[in-house]
Amino acid sequence: MADNGSTVIRAVVAAALVAATTALMVVTFATAQAAGALAIGACGAYGQAYDFPSANAATERALSECKGQACRVVTSFKRGCAAYAVDGTNPCGGHGWAHGPRLGAAQNAALRGCYKDGGRDCVIRTFICDAKGG
Repeated sequence: MADNGSTVIRAVVAAALVAATTALMVVTFATAQAAGALAIGACGAYGQAYDFPSANAATERALSECKGQACRVVTSFKRGCAAYAVDGTNPCGGHGWAHGPRLGAAQNAALRGCYKDGGRDCVIRTFICDAKGG
């Protein structure tokens, strides 16, 4: 009987170790994939990337997704959020962007930037957060 009990204990310990190792790998992967970028262009064009392994990779992806004229990366970040706002009635008019550790703050700052740039009906065009932003 003692052998059966110790076999069960060993099986439970082994299962717990597998579960802990898997959880650690998931957390490590999410932390490693924590770079983002936002590119903007003329008249509301944008490209974005999040949860990339490096800022360079995120920047390249954001630029490749931006389908417009004069696209440029306005921010790259790790463990945060970014937002882009445009004038909803005139996307070629005022615009603003921002990044920060929290989504709400980034969106509010992007909207303020849009109004400051002359927008009259500013709306969030896009927003992104990486694995650790929020």
